[in-house]
Amino acid sequence: MTGQASTIILGIETSCDETAASIVIRDEEGRGVIRSNVVRSQLDEHAAFGGVVPELAARAHVEWLDHIIAQASREAGIALEDVDAIAATAGPGLIGGVLVGLTTAKALAASLDKPLVAVNHLEGHALTARLTDGVQFPYLMLLVSGGHSQYVLVRGVGDYERWGGTIDDALGEAFDKVAKLLSLGHPGGPAVEQIAKSGDPKRFKFPRPLLREQRLDFSFSGLKTAVRLQAEALAPLSDQDVADIAASFQAAVTEIVATRSRQALERFKAELPDAQPQLVVAGGVAANQQIAAALLKVVAEAGAKLVVPPIALCTDNGAMVAWAGAERLALGRRDGLEVVARPRWPLDTPDMKVDADVA
Repeated sequence: MTGQASTIILGIETSCDETAASIVIRDEEGRGVIRSNVVRSQLDEHAAFGGVVPELAARAHVEWLDHIIAQASREAGIALEDVDAIAATAGPGLIGGVLVGLTTAKALAASLDKPLVAVNHLEGHALTARLTDGVQFPYLMLLVSGGHSQYVLVRGVGDYERWGGTIDDALGEAFDKVAKLLSLGHPGGPAVEQIAKSGDPKRFKFPRPLLREQRLDFSFSGLKTAVRLQAEALAPLSDQDVADIAASFQAAVTEIVATRSRQALERFKAELPDAQPQLVVAGGVAANQQIAAALLKVVAEAGAKLVVPPIALCTDNGAMVAWAGAERLALGRRDGLEVVARPRWPLDTPDMKVDADVA
């Protein structure tokens, strides 16, 4: 595929509670254009449960995916017969949902006689900044979402080195659990951020786990427990109590993320002295304004560049899957119909490597 002209890719994403499809065009210079990006959230289906229910998520994907793909085709003005390949998330994620998207992609690839590209959901996040901002390799990625919190050195397509991650809860999951504890609803991130605006971030000194250690790992379980114990000690909570707890929790995670990012950039500059230090942020937590402001300060102090794609492309979407598929296809990578769905699939596994000589 290397050297071919523009490539049209359909991307399908069903790893959690967004049913998404997108058509993206990658030109011969490696630039991308999003022709459509349709996302159906399942917030209503899961609202009563305070979190995502895997069985309900998979059922909704089955019900809606065909419609979402058809809408993506209409909005792009491109018939499915005219796409050059089908890309779909093959993991990691809720296995029921992943199976729905990958099986649909296999059926389309077989019926339309198109190449199939099985995409690692995390690689979709990792490469999005190349679609939106033309970021060049290498760069450092901070992925902060409901399921993942990690630092990854991105050397190239399929070439990743994990520098650190959470040893328990992901940051987005911690936000969700604190929101549920404080009866703020789901999703928790925006709810906690909103109520924290009227709170005192210094009222409660919540712990900053692992912060004195040099490793680039996170731990949010102890922080979450401290929030629960404080809420129980104050019960029944006033509105001001809730706001102060939310603000103090957000202040703690902001300090943790800022400190770890500063350390990660120092390591980047030490190990890759000839490269421009760049920090790319992906995942839904990237929308948090307080965390974003802290990261801006960190990169300014480090003489680095901060890249945050539009929030619609930081959360789960089909465009990131289509783009990752296009990048892999351009290097000759395609997958057979026997490819399997995976609930777990770290980025730094050997099978992520791309052999540019693959036909």
